[in-house]
Amino acid sequence: MKMPLPWHKKKNQELRQTVYHEPMMTKLNLSIDRSARTSLSEQIRSGIRKAIEDGVLEQGVRLPSWQDLAAELGVARGTVRAAYDKLAAAQLIEASRAAGTRVARRPGPVAGGQMRVDPGTFMQMYLDMTQGPAFFQMGVPATDIFPATLFARLHGQAVRTGASAPLLYPDPRGELDLRREIASFLAIARGMNCSPDQVIVTNGYAAGLGLALGTLKLAGHTAWLEEPSFPWSRRGVELAGLSVAPIPVDAQGINVEHGMASCPGAKLAVVTPGQQAPLGHTLSLERRLLLLDWAAANDGWVVEDDYLSELQLRGRAAPALASLDRAGRVIHIGSFSKTISPALRLGFVIAPPALVPLFAETAACLMPAPGPAVQIAVAAFIRDGHYLRHIRRTKRLYASRQQAVLASLPASDSVTEVATPGLAVLLKLRNDISDVAVVSEALTLGLFPAPLSPWYSSPENAQSGLLLGVATAPQKNLAEACRRLLSLADRKRS
Repeated sequence: MKMPLPWHKKKNQELRQTVYHEPMMTKLNLSIDRSARTSLSEQIRSGIRKAIEDGVLEQGVRLPSWQDLAAELGVARGTVRAAYDKLAAAQLIEASRAAGTRVARRPGPVAGGQMRVDPGTFMQMYLDMTQGPAFFQMGVPATDIFPATLFARLHGQAVRTGASAPLLYPDPRGELDLRREIASFLAIARGMNCSPDQVIVTNGYAAGLGLALGTLKLAGHTAWLEEPSFPWSRRGVELAGLSVAPIPVDAQGINVEHGMASCPGAKLAVVTPGQQAPLGHTLSLERRLLLLDWAAANDGWVVEDDYLSELQLRGRAAPALASLDRAGRVIHIGSFSKTISPALRLGFVIAPPALVPLFAETAACLMPAPGPAVQIAVAAFIRDGHYLRHIRRTKRLYASRQQAVLASLPASDSVTEVATPGLAVLLKLRNDISDVAVVSEALTLGLFPAPLSPWYSSPENAQSGLLLGVATAPQKNLAEACRRLLSLADRKRS
């Protein structure tokens, strides 16, 4: 006769049976592909993760042991165990001897489906103004003239060299070879006498501006910015805690006298003296000297955005503002975005001698230079003479394309003025025409000029206009593209 179990043993047996009969991955269709390049462990991990994130495996559901799952799938136990270890490290599952391996507790689903994070109005504007590629797009160099094969070879050599180099942290200021080449190039092309120790390599212009603002620590003070000026620079200055004082621009560049009269206590001026962005005026010698005197007398600083470098299409480029600086108040920022490619995200800052240690410290702690391979490739590109030859060819090409755009523009009552600033053709529009609306509709036609009004700090000062980038102007059907663009402007008249 079978004797009944004692109450405590009977209770333990019931508990074990309850655990054993819990559903184990009954809704999970987990399959593996032995011919795939992805490892079996990774296939198992990603399959379980997807089931958890899709809600197929709910919180608290028990998973089979890694031994049982390995037997079911016909793989080694270590393969499943490695997948489970990764899932546990990601806090998707949790294991204990008493309860086994279970799906971990997670936040509940977001109402309305998958969570979306608002990037903010500025980021949305940034994405809108940098989408493409499209004809007439600003800030993007021509792709049909750059020696891509040559540069790819130089970059490949740099990658191979770096792969066999000692595994050490690179110099946060940038590779010495590139800093030497930048200093030599600026001496020839921009009239600047600087040491490689003053050169800090950055992730493009924006990082250079961030490095300067982070080093100067001027939060709470006021900065002069040209009106109009580059929207990203204006927003960057605001994010650094400075108040922006818009200073008007005329044919001689930023009106320094106006700034001194309206905002004498400013501690920073951000300027584009070579060719004002976006109107194209060169800062006169008289105002250059006045700006430098103001900075020296008021313990102020000047950030020189040399955004076009040598790419000035009429005559030789004016010397850099920093070439006249004797008091060490100018921070010169340049990049290779328009001369080589914005995809490189490669730029540089020339720090005043007295601030070199502080700039280097800030770079080392907060904004180190990008990876060495692209720097070494660009250094070789400059050193072997390819860069200067490329700039000369580019200037000739852009000048001819600018003239072609001018010749292809039809007469239009919507256009009040036509100018040729920098690498663009500027069409100033009647102020009852929304340039932003024109650009939005033009993009559907593959045309993407930049609207002029966002370059102004306030709607009251804004001028409506279209900036047509000549580097990306269409080579075929140019007249038709111009006609379509101005037809859109005509239809937007209120």
